[in-house]
Amino acid sequence: MSLIRKSSAWDQPAIAAFLRATVIPIRLACSDAEGVPLICSLWYLYDDEALWCATQQSAAIVRRLENQQQCGFEIAPEAMPYRGVRGQGKVTLFSDEGEAVLQRLIDRYLDKRDSDFASWLIKRADTEVAIKIQPDWLTSWDFSRRMGSG
Repeated sequence: MSLIRKSSAWDQPAIAAFLRATVIPIRLACSDAEGVPLICSLWYLYDDEALWCATQQSAAIVRRLENQQQCGFEIAPEAMPYRGVRGQGKVTLFSDEGEAVLQRLIDRYLDKRDSDFASWLIKRADTEVAIKIQPDWLTSWDFSRRMGSG
């Protein structure tokens, strides 16, 4: 089975370029044992065909992902033209890589580590957990032409 759905607007290189260039949160979705959904927005980076996030070990999303290693996700700006990437994947949690992933996310989203917010995040880094999402499948949509933007 191909990683990219046939209905996808973009191929693998275009999806990878979008994921590397788009600096917005990922919407990560999972369910608990009773099937109750949870959606959590997190910073992400795309590296070696995987999506990486970091969050506090005490976060509800971490507890759910410890018990369920599957998730859904979407990366899509809220502004027109509407376009983005979504998929499903397998999750692996790494408590020993949380701080390193957090540092990379700070560099990606804040551009510098000397802001008050970056300092606050770094002070809590010892309890960060890295979340690796290995996509099972990906698809994209792009309404740029329909919306007169491409």
